[in-house]
Amino acid sequence: MANGILIVDKPVGWTSQDVVAKLRGVFREKRVGHGGTLDPMATGVLPVFFGRATRGVEFFEHADKTYLAALRLGVVTDTQDVTGTVLRENPVNITRQDILDVLPRFLGVQAQLPPMYSAIKVGGKKLYELARAGKEIERKPRSIEIFSLELCGREGNDVLLRVHCSKGTYVRTLCSDLGKRLGCGGIMTSLRRTAAC
Repeated sequence: MANGILIVDKPVGWTSQDVVAKLRGVFREKRVGHGGTLDPMATGVLPVFFGRATRGVEFFEHADKTYLAALRLGVVTDTQDVTGTVLRENPVNITRQDILDVLPRFLGVQAQLPPMYSAIKVGGKKLYELARAGKEIERKPRSIEIFSLELCGREGNDVLLRVHCSKGTYVRTLCSDLGKRLGCGGIMTSLRRTAAC
């Protein structure tokens, strides 16, 4: 019987549950859980709990998270990231200073509207299932907090950001909102979780 916590560097294309299922077989342990879902396109820190340690999952889910997120300016998709259908492409006339000026406006406690392409359940159905069926329903904003938001680099329309945020934050929604605030739209093209504590 395995008891303990394993920090996995989740690969792109895997769901968090894929990782759990694989490790359940490797360690022959039925009680396996993870501390914080990562989308299939995301990579990075995924704590996996085994045996008696699974009691700690509920506490760990409330941990702050740190991410490196790539934002592409001038594009809008239905999923707020690069996996979606392109709805619009806009010209980008944004300077580095424009980006630096807008980042502080996203700091602190705020209400964030969860995206339709998310695993949140409404009426027993996951939002992404409804979205794939062509339905959009009213969602309630959720309280999140952005502790820090840094510009790490820019190449053309691609911007690299470091985000330290609370549980429940959708970084792709943050990227989309940043694009809206800059007036050109934006999508997330990659996401890597670097810390959860």
